[in-house]
This record gives sequence, structure tokens and C-alpha cells, in this order.
Amino acid sequence: MKKIIAQKEIDVNEEGYLLDFNQWSKEIGEALAAENDITMTDRHWEVIDYLHDKHQKEEPLSIRGIKKSGVLNVKEFYSLFPGGPLKKSTLIAGIPKPKSCI
Repeated sequence: MKKIIAQKEIDVNEEGYLLDFNQWSKEIGEALAAENDITMTDRHWEVIDYLHDKHQKEEPLSIRGIKKSGVLNVKEFYSLFPGGPLKKSTLIAGIPKPKSCI
């Protein structure tokens, strides 16, 4: 299905995740964050960069993996992306929802 995000028509699934990562941009990420009541900071973008790197390497994402990453601790992850940090951060990053998310 199509959705207008940051004045662009984007292909998303029923949960709002992008179907084509090539359609993602920082503006799209900002708009998705705003829809989830998240104001992006440099720290948020560091996490998004980490997620993009893991996605490009086709490495599975999980809360446990984030904890071991050295990028941030789980408490900070929850404070940056409240109410489902892995789900929200991957949605903002334009990558598929991890299998570890319900």
C-alpha cells in the first residue's frame, strides 16, 4: 500500500514499515519519528546508523544484540524509543521489523 511521508509516496506494509529501503531518506526517518512522537537527536541518529549497518550486513536485530553492541545500553534504548524500542527504531530506520518483535 502507498502512504505519503515527507511529501513522498512511499510503499509500506500494513504496519507502516517501508517495503523498499531505497525509498528511505533522513526526511522520511524524521517524519516517521514524528508520527511516533519521537524528536530525533544526534543520539537517535547514531542508533539508526547502527541499525542500517546491521541491516546491510544482514545480521539479525534483537534487544540482546543491542545490549551487547556497545552502542548504547538497553535503558537508554528504551528512553530514546519508548514503547517498543526495536520496533520503533527499525520503523524509523526504514528497515523490516525484526523477527524478534511481536
